[in-house]
Amino acid sequence: MNPDTPKPDTPKTVLSLTEEMAAQDYILSEGLAVSLFLALRRQRPLFLEGEAGVGKTEVAKTLAALLGRNLIRLQCYEGLDIAAAAYEWNYARQMMEIQSAGQGQLSSADLFTAENLIERPLLEALRADEAGAPVLLIDELDRADEAFEAYLLEILSDWQVTIPEFGTIEAATPPIVIITSNRTREIHDALKRRCFYHWVDYPSLEDELAILKRRAPEAPADLSEQVVRFVHKLRDANLFKAPGVAETIDWAQALVELDCVAIDPAQADSTMGVLLKYQDDIARITGTEAARILTEVQAEMSGYRTG
Repeated sequence: MNPDTPKPDTPKTVLSLTEEMAAQDYILSEGLAVSLFLALRRQRPLFLEGEAGVGKTEVAKTLAALLGRNLIRLQCYEGLDIAAAAYEWNYARQMMEIQSAGQGQLSSADLFTAENLIERPLLEALRADEAGAPVLLIDELDRADEAFEAYLLEILSDWQVTIPEFGTIEAATPPIVIITSNRTREIHDALKRRCFYHWVDYPSLEDELAILKRRAPEAPADLSEQVVRFVHKLRDANLFKAPGVAETIDWAQALVELDCVAIDPAQADSTMGVLLKYQDDIARITGTEAARILTEVQAEMSGYRTG
């Protein structure tokens, strides 16, 4: 396929992409919208880096739903190897074939066949699909070893996987590739050069409020604003792990479950474990600090309405 030709069902402008993602309840920042649009147009992998909880993984999920494509997810972890990520041979079946045919009766070509090949996510993503090229999510690449990064270079450059015993399998149509990293370590430049790059930051107050209205519509407007303003102040508090967007949504939904229409210090303290996941952070915020933040939030909301 000519890389200059966009796929027929991808949005034709940045604005249309932004609107269609919003219709799927994902609010794109302007920079992310441009990066994603260009990655689709140029058929290049998109490398998304940022803190955990800012919505990187959700980009791939939402895009797959928008385009009606299958989502193939490769969750990375320390020790991830080719057998788990790309392919492996069905050795049990091969042994059965050897036993059935008799020792020495089968050649390597008889054993290393497509029928004996077990496809893992990377190889699966190269296969033709009636729904169109799938969305391949390589999630949290920074958790994998550097050796695995090197293996990805062939796939990201040439859209193919070379299997020594079998040959090279090429993609008829390149998959849409989203790679995410929480930046717990640096990813090698050789891999980044094959991608378009975007740093995903926490959303602005306005964008996060729009996200919350879509994801937790049952929350009253004042409560939603109070939640978002409180969370934004926590992100400026130099915590060990600041709350992400998912925690914002969880907290709003939890408060609704408690029939809360406005947060008071006692409710903030009792539900802080929904927002924060480390005891040192919780101990630092609950009590006087949470009450102080709530007072600031209330003053901001009152000033905004009277200003």
